[in-house]
Amino acid sequence: MKPAARGSTLARLLLAATLAVSPVLLAEEDDASTEDPGVEQATERSLLDAIRRLESRDGAYSADLPEQMLSLGLALQQQERHSEAVDIFKRGVHLARINNGLYCPEQIPLLNGEIRSSIALGDYTRVDELQQYLYRVQVRGMTGGEQRAAALMQQAGWHFNAYQLGIADQGSERLMAMWELYRMAWNDINSTLGDTAPELLPPLYGLLRTQYLISEYRADNQPQASNLNSGYPNADASRFYAYRSENYELGRSVISAIYKVQQANHGADSDEAVEALVALGDWALWHDKRADATKTYQLALAELAQRDAAQVEEAGFLKEPVPLPDIKGLRTLPTPVDPEQGNILVEFGVDDRGEVRDLVRLDSNEDIEDAAARLMRVLRNTKFRPRFVAGEPVGTEKLVRAYDIKP
Repeated sequence: MKPAARGSTLARLLLAATLAVSPVLLAEEDDASTEDPGVEQATERSLLDAIRRLESRDGAYSADLPEQMLSLGLALQQQERHSEAVDIFKRGVHLARINNGLYCPEQIPLLNGEIRSSIALGDYTRVDELQQYLYRVQVRGMTGGEQRAAALMQQAGWHFNAYQLGIADQGSERLMAMWELYRMAWNDINSTLGDTAPELLPPLYGLLRTQYLISEYRADNQPQASNLNSGYPNADASRFYAYRSENYELGRSVISAIYKVQQANHGADSDEAVEALVALGDWALWHDKRADATKTYQLALAELAQRDAAQVEEAGFLKEPVPLPDIKGLRTLPTPVDPEQGNILVEFGVDDRGEVRDLVRLDSNEDIEDAAARLMRVLRNTKFRPRFVAGEPVGTEKLVRAYDIKP
C-alpha cells in the first residue's frame, strides 16, 4: 500500500532546490595502535632514514617524498603524536602540490591524515578549512557517479558535525550546504543505479536529517519564517527562509522516496517499508498535522495486518510512545536504561496528541541537579509519537524512565 501522493515529486523538488553552497566527514580517528613501542620506534627511524636519503639524492622537493611523509604521519598518528603528525602531513601536502599541481589527487590521503589529527587536537576551525580544500580537490574533474557521490556525502557529513559543533556560526549556510551536497549525491546515484537502488538510502536519510534541522532552525539575528514579505537583512537569510517555506513538502517527498526504495527491495509489509511509513507519520506529527499523521500511521498498521500475529508482536511498531525525531543523529533524549543503571528516574504521561503531561522526578540524587533540570526541560518540550490501540492514538499514563546522565 502506497502513501498518499501529495505535493510535488521528489525529483522536481530536489532538482529545483539548488542552493549556493560553500562545500566543506567528520574523520573518525583510527583505533590507537597496539604495536609494540619498540616496533613503532624502529618504523619511525626507518621512515626518517628513507626521507633523509631521498632529500640527499633528489633534493628537498623530491617527488617521492609525499609518500614517505604520509607513512611517517600515519606512524606518528598511531602513537597519538598528533601535533607532529600535522606538521608532517602539511609538508607532504605542500610537496605534492609542488610536484603534481594544486588539485592533485596525491594529496587526498595526506589531507585526510591532517584532518584526523586536527580533530584529535580539537582544532575544528583548521578542520573546516581543510575540508573546504579537500572538497575542491575531490570533485575537481569528477563526473557524476558513485565515486563523486561518496565525496559529496563525506563533505555533507562534515557540515552536519560542524553545524552541531557551532563552528564559525554559520548555521543556515551549513544547512543549505548539507541539503545541496546530499541532493547532488542522491542525483548521482539515482542517475547511475535507478530510483530504487539501496545505495540511495544514505543520501536520502541525510536529506531527511537536514529537513528536520531546517524545520527548527532559528537565529536571533535573522527574521522568522512569518516575515517572508517584509524584507531581509541579507540575501542568504532571504534564500534560506524562502526555501524553508517548502520544508514540509520536501521532507515528505524525501520520506516517500525512502519508502519506495524499501518497498521495492523488501516488500510493502516489511519492517523497512513499514518503518518508512511510520517516519512519514512522524514528519506530519512534527509539523502538527495530526490528522495526516494518524492516517499515515493507520497505513502502517494496515500493512502490519498482512502479517500473522507473532510477526506483528515482534515488530512492535506503535506499541508505546516514542520521542521525536526518531532518526539517527537527531535524537534529543538519552537512551533509557534499567533503573539500577541510571542516576535519574522520572515519571510522565504522553497524551493522544504526543504531548508530555504530569512530568515528575522520582529520584533524590542531589549530585546531578543542573543536568537533571536540563533533561527535565528537554523532556517537557519533546514531542512523542503516541501509542496506538485499535488503530487510534491513545494517551499513556505513568511512564517511568531511568537515564544515566553526566553531571
